[in-house]
Amino acid sequence: MFVLNQYRKLIIAGALCLISVFNAQAQNKAYVEKYKPLCDSLSAEYGIPSNVIIGVAMLESANGNSKVCRLLHNHFGIVGKNNLRETHNIKSRYKAFENDTQSFVYFCKLVSSRKYYPKLKGTENINKWLFSIGRAGYCAKPKFWSRTIITLLKKSHLL
Repeated sequence: MFVLNQYRKLIIAGALCLISVFNAQAQNKAYVEKYKPLCDSLSAEYGIPSNVIIGVAMLESANGNSKVCRLLHNHFGIVGKNNLRETHNIKSRYKAFENDTQSFVYFCKLVSSRKYYPKLKGTENINKWLFSIGRAGYCAKPKFWSRTIITLLKKSHLL
């Protein structure tokens, strides 16, 4: 009887793990389907690879599920002013955007204002783009950050 209960618990735990994996994949797919067209158009306008834009957004917003993304429309973890203290009594250092599109455009403008941008504009080398963005101060650990985004893009079948 004890062994049977252990097997049941193990089967239930395994099923819950599978459900959470499938749910995460579904959320990932929905996020890509929703924002990939916007990333493609911004890529054409700014010369930043679409996969760089969507990859950074996926990581920084947890596929649109982070509190910062949901409350502030901030898909990129960009620091700035917001009114969360007044509206939700939450202290946050992240910039608020009126809508998701504003966040994506701001990210592209931010990247296009950096020193590395003229050398990389129009190129499709995602590794160089991500490492340059990270090394310029976007994240604390550029190599790890870049590898994480590359892994996300591969799992999403974008690379």
